[in-house]
Amino acid sequence: MRKPTIKELIFQHMKDHLSIYLFVSVLFLMGVIFGAVIVNSMTIGQKEDLFYYLNRFFGQLSEGKAASSKEMFLQSFLHNMKYLGLMWILGISIIGLPVIFIMVFLKGIVVGFTVGFLVNQMGINGFFLSFVSVLPQNMLLIPAYLIMGTCAIAFSMRLIRQLFVKRSLAEAPVHWFGRYAFVLVLILAMSLISSSFEAYLSPVLMEKLTEYVLPKQH
Repeated sequence: MRKPTIKELIFQHMKDHLSIYLFVSVLFLMGVIFGAVIVNSMTIGQKEDLFYYLNRFFGQLSEGKAASSKEMFLQSFLHNMKYLGLMWILGISIIGLPVIFIMVFLKGIVVGFTVGFLVNQMGINGFFLSFVSVLPQNMLLIPAYLIMGTCAIAFSMRLIRQLFVKRSLAEAPVHWFGRYAFVLVLILAMSLISSSFEAYLSPVLMEKLTEYVLPKQH
């Protein structure tokens, strides 16, 4: 019997967990919408305070005083590694299942709030700014969170069925635990590339765009 190819394994995985992927994607999208709603519910004073700090950041960026790319890369990767690693651990703990839902939702809120605030304060310029500052890293990071969330939920549900249903396993636990560990390695690799985009690509794009987005300081 021939071993299935990686493509076949991915297709089978998507087929087996399609309902969970849909649920996690909808949960994330709800977080994005909620984040945008939070922006609209903020007072004028709160928006002005945030925009003041945003202007200071752009000022530092244009003057070359922003954090170095290496520092940004390390901070970004460590943050994502802790967040994704926690989701992975929660999948093993079983009782952490509801927390996984909350973490996916919160990630959506962060993305929705960031984009929503930039667009709300800067209009079309804010849209372009969010395009270069948020999109590059999130092209990989959002799928990484969705995959990690889905796999953590699926693994937790499998443990629950095994503990309470007590049915015989089709394969040894070490096999599906090994696959679960491999998912973490794959997700961290995606996070590593995403952090590289955030640290080395986004600042360059933002620096070019600030000349047109913000008025020059005199």
